[in-house]
Amino acid sequence: MSTGRHKQERGVGLQPLDEINGYQVRPGFYNRDGATATTRGVSFTIHSFGATACYLLLFRPQEKEPYVTLKYPEAYHIGNTYSMFVFGLKIEEFEYAFQLDGPYDEKKGLLFKKENVLLDPYARAVTGQRNWGERPEGGADFIYHARVVENNFDWGDIRPTEHPFEDLVIYEMHVRGFTKDASSGVTPGAEGTYEGLRQKIPYLKDLGVNAVELMPIFEFDEMESTRVVDGERLYNYWGYNTVCFFAPNTSYTSVVEHNHEGDELKELIYELKENGIEVILDVVFNHTAEGNEHGPCFSFKGIDNDIYYILTPDGYYYNFSGCGNVMNCNHPAVRRFIIDCLRYWVTEYRVDGFRFDLPLLQAIACDAILGKVKLIAEAWDAGGLYQVGSFPSWNRWSEWNGRYRDDIRQFLKGTDGMAGTAITRITGSKDLYPEHRGDSASVNFVTCHDGFTLYDLYAYNTKHNEKNGWNNSDGDNNGNSWNCGAEGETDDPQIEGLRLRMVKNACATLMCSRGPAMFYAGDEFCNTQFGNNNAYCQDNIISWLDWTRLEKYQEIHDFFRYMIAFREKYPILRRSTKKALCGLPEISIHNGFPWNGGTDYTSKLIGIMYAGRDDADTRDDIIFYGMNAYWETLVMQLPELPNGLQWKVCVNTSVEYEDGRDMESYTEFYYKKTLKVPPRSVVILVAE
Repeated sequence: MSTGRHKQERGVGLQPLDEINGYQVRPGFYNRDGATATTRGVSFTIHSFGATACYLLLFRPQEKEPYVTLKYPEAYHIGNTYSMFVFGLKIEEFEYAFQLDGPYDEKKGLLFKKENVLLDPYARAVTGQRNWGERPEGGADFIYHARVVENNFDWGDIRPTEHPFEDLVIYEMHVRGFTKDASSGVTPGAEGTYEGLRQKIPYLKDLGVNAVELMPIFEFDEMESTRVVDGERLYNYWGYNTVCFFAPNTSYTSVVEHNHEGDELKELIYELKENGIEVILDVVFNHTAEGNEHGPCFSFKGIDNDIYYILTPDGYYYNFSGCGNVMNCNHPAVRRFIIDCLRYWVTEYRVDGFRFDLPLLQAIACDAILGKVKLIAEAWDAGGLYQVGSFPSWNRWSEWNGRYRDDIRQFLKGTDGMAGTAITRITGSKDLYPEHRGDSASVNFVTCHDGFTLYDLYAYNTKHNEKNGWNNSDGDNNGNSWNCGAEGETDDPQIEGLRLRMVKNACATLMCSRGPAMFYAGDEFCNTQFGNNNAYCQDNIISWLDWTRLEKYQEIHDFFRYMIAFREKYPILRRSTKKALCGLPEISIHNGFPWNGGTDYTSKLIGIMYAGRDDADTRDDIIFYGMNAYWETLVMQLPELPNGLQWKVCVNTSVEYEDGRDMESYTEFYYKKTLKVPPRSVVILVAE
């Protein structure tokens, strides 16, 4: 029979049931992970399968020692969950962390130590690492605390854009690198921040991209493995070493946001969505900043090391990721954590999609809250095997198509035997993706953050990663690049002209390929990393966009903008549409002469015709893409058009692009049937 102590009258709200170290407490909100604030106080909830005792540490802001430690009563421990509500706390007056006691046996993967100060995995904000590139005094490891965040951002009536996946033109970018250089022109103090990116939204809208893919913005440790090479300090610049999955990186903000962390990021996302630009986050759930047995213990290791990480039989960390550890994504507790995290970013930050680098989870594909977000995988499994196109998608997952990148790079530079494969890639990689997966399965790209920039792809035969400090041993050795006749910078106008033509060829091909398209920020104005194809550690002009090149390579920028608009104008390029009224097939091949679908080892000339009509149109859209990857001019005969239509040349990459220029007048085009395709050039024609 319960005593009066446990009875509570209706309508009086939460009432204290116990007192610990002078603080009134009661059991907390077991179903609300992390810290949950109310007008009466704060609930703190944490899960551990192996801990035998749990302590809540409260700190004054920026202080190292707790002003009080509250041990969870055993009665507040239900199953594997500790939850306690502490009355009278004001969120602006404290930071918090946990300590967990329990068995310690390294060979069994049990690392419970009461003295370890542990960060809440569900923390909405992390303290201890506010300023980029700064370590604690004396170079010690970071001691992370959590801060309670007031989520009162007003999203108004903003709605998800929900662009069809295959309609996306994705602009992959690094938040810091996008505007960190002074040439970006953002207001002082906004360089390298969410605010700096927000100020560039008009540029993105004018360019025509309708999605941005942000490299890691979760709180990460840029100081991990920091070192000095040739006088330059190197960092973990890309950020693929997460400290906390629920907290935005505070060093990417232009202002201090105590207890309102995330507001500047939310303002950025709000304005992107207002301008029709979706937001996709690059998320890394397959490893963390805790590293291997030599790394720090500040969160998962001290909570349930043997559950959150994949361990060897003697307690060491498997390192399939190459980053020190591998999260155990197949464990139900880890899966639940990942789903909780994704739901949080969708509901609290209104993001539109995620790009993953982890073994795939059916639970993500089938989750109700995540039901309409874009899900993109880079298809490596935990054992390091590349499995693009070969894993179940549940009709939800798309993939970074690395085969597209490699095959298109080879064909564009003239590698023998690649013509037929290039046609397959351009028309949707149906050899990799079955018909039922539609036109959105393959995210097509020629460049991304990992590898050469598009300009460098045609300026360097080999990688030049010497500044990374590994004797040029890191990075991809098979980049399928070609320097066009000189390694690196050159004053030769012919070589430079050829490079720019190759850049335009890649852009035109990407924008005429079936499925969503992606390119790396700065490619549209020939940004360079000086041949570095693994700039993960370079927080300097190697990785920062040099916006002075926008003026120098204005023609390339304008060509990108034109091709993005061209792709938007003709849906038949990116996805299936209604059948053409004229009876032409949706996709047909015309390699050099009409209806020739054959290729051989020496084929360098390909022709692809798309025909269909958009839902609202009563007219046919007929587009012809032709590519000559040979070093001499080749003749192409075009298929006959029905109903009095004629071919009109609208793109010829051998001609300098200028808005409104009549490309046909610069093209050898006879009787609207035959044209000479210049060396290493793309031509695109439209039926009019």
